[in-house]
Amino acid sequence: MQRRKLGKTGVSVSIFSLGGESTLERADRAAEAEKIINQAIDLGVNYLDTAPAYGMGGSESNIGRVLSYRRSEVFLATKTGDRSYDGTMRQVEKSLARLQTDYIDLYQLHDMQTREDLKRVLAEDGAIKALEQLKKEKVILNMGITGHKDPALLLQAIKEYPFDCLLMSLNAGDPHYRSFKQELLPEAVRQNLGVIAMKVTAVGRIFCKKGIAKMDQALGYTLSHPVSTAIIGISTIAELEENVRIAEEFKPLAEEEIKRLEELTAPYAEEANFFKYHW
Repeated sequence: MQRRKLGKTGVSVSIFSLGGESTLERADRAAEAEKIINQAIDLGVNYLDTAPAYGMGGSESNIGRVLSYRRSEVFLATKTGDRSYDGTMRQVEKSLARLQTDYIDLYQLHDMQTREDLKRVLAEDGAIKALEQLKKEKVILNMGITGHKDPALLLQAIKEYPFDCLLMSLNAGDPHYRSFKQELLPEAVRQNLGVIAMKVTAVGRIFCKKGIAKMDQALGYTLSHPVSTAIIGISTIAELEENVRIAEEFKPLAEEEIKRLEELTAPYAEEANFFKYHW
């Protein structure tokens, strides 16, 4: 599996990483989730993404069962959905318990959507103060911010605060509406942030007979940009193995091919960007 540096963290991560949704968030499919996680690590995936919101804690619990015996093999990322200091401190304790670990490699402010969100987390009693304290205590090693709706908001955030990492959406439909690659991505690269890409397939909506037809195209497009890794939710071992194969065989697309894939999504751009409109 190819690896890239995760920005200023200095850690090398697999270019394809395991997202904590889909099967991984299902408490009723714990055994299947555990098999997927173990197989992913065996195949060279070393970045695991999760959040308390995924499956109401089910994702963290499923990942925690594997971490109980494979913690040293992975870079673990989870998040706080709370905007306050006290709420985040309570949330991280629950996450640590579910994940069966005493530290988190990357702790992120989850799903920033509005100016009010940003104002609240950066306040004196906001979540950012909790992250700073947790980092001082080495409970978390790196700090990040995430969002899939408004690139301008995230651009403001990374200019106002020195985060270590940025989790942002990036797929072939991105340039058609509220583009994350146009201004946000270059600024993140300039700051040497570890950039993690999500919404690679727009939860499957990127695929279209006359558009993006194959996972090779969807993942190849995202990885041809200056991102450290791309996280994808996995339903089955077969899906996992396909993504690993693509990552192993990946070669950056020429600029002409990147433009062509973007043009293919133009007729269904709203579907490819649905999470910017509706989530």
